[in-house]
Amino acid sequence: MSVLRMIYLALAVWGAIHPMYYFVQWFQQNTWDIMAMADAWHVNAATSGLTWDLTIAAVALTVWIIAEVATRRNWGALIAVPATFCIGVSCGLPLYLFLRSAPVR
Repeated sequence: MSVLRMIYLALAVWGAIHPMYYFVQWFQQNTWDIMAMADAWHVNAATSGLTWDLTIAAVALTVWIIAEVATRRNWGALIAVPATFCIGVSCGLPLYLFLRSAPVR
């Protein structure tokens, strides 16, 4: 495995674990209600802006992944789409780059 692929994989793991730490902390302090968390994302203009920024980035990443998967026929790379929306762009993007950079067989 190349150094670049290892970096992508490390970033995907970090992008899954680090944000999740804060999400779990929030859920433990508040409730395990996802709608309450969605409300917290829009508590002020700054958090709303960040939420929309990440949402647009996630949609753009999804469009890119689908377009490339349709061309490359690398169906396994579609796992990056649910990773993006269930965990975040910080996991989905480096995960897709890791999967995309695999050697061609």
